[in-house]
Amino acid sequence: MARKRLLIIEDDVDVSEMLTTFFQSQGYEVFHAEEGADGIALSRSKFPDLVLLDVMLPDMDGFDVCKALRTTTLTKYIPITFLTQRDGRADKVAGLELGADDYVTKPFDIEELRLRVQRSIERACRDHLQETRTGLPSGPMIDAELNFLVGQTGWHYLDITLKGLSTFREVYGFLSADESLGLVAQVLTEALGEGGTPQDFVGTPDEGRFVIFTHLEDIGALVESIRSRFNERVKTLYNFTDAERGCMVIKPDTPEEKQEPLMSLEITVLETH
Repeated sequence: MARKRLLIIEDDVDVSEMLTTFFQSQGYEVFHAEEGADGIALSRSKFPDLVLLDVMLPDMDGFDVCKALRTTTLTKYIPITFLTQRDGRADKVAGLELGADDYVTKPFDIEELRLRVQRSIERACRDHLQETRTGLPSGPMIDAELNFLVGQTGWHYLDITLKGLSTFREVYGFLSADESLGLVAQVLTEALGEGGTPQDFVGTPDEGRFVIFTHLEDIGALVESIRSRFNERVKTLYNFTDAERGCMVIKPDTPEEKQEPLMSLEITVLETH
């Protein structure tokens, strides 16, 4: 299964290095930003499963970072846990009112923090805010976003299907298939984070199917970016032989031998508003 992604927004070098080392040892893919603006940008490009956010940052207040994440479509469903030396009730209330999921006061017990992070991610998945394997918003959140957009103009609806997933799973197994879903999620969020708008949305309503609601005027460049990123990286999921020849050979050296293409993305523009 794809590793969970954790973003640490913390300017204290000792704290950030300790957290990075610890969570990497727990199997997380960890990203780090020392300033709030960089953290916001990483949230859009890397789409973490959770953000650990320090309140006191050199360039902006952590509360403002939280507000920015919660008011941007692509990042507003990502769980946020505040890390701070402030222990006043007013600060905790302020953070929770902005939409933070948890509030941990320094110094903290690292094992307790690990459990809090784990529980926040599990709760987001259990409440159907995120799909477990991809970390993307799922059914209810997609419906809510679509209902919000209905009647508005200036946006496009992209339906994206991962072709060849079932055959890939039969040959490479369930864990590799889950990894392929995570790869698609990363490709889509990175493409939107770098070339989309703050109001863009990506979700996964069904296994192997993804949707994008984008406010870009010209979606051609976005579609090409998604295709090229995926086609370049999908080969990493295959063994060397399959990747080199560009296909899988099913039941080799038997009468039923056949070739199956590598997985690809089918992208359809369902509606233009």
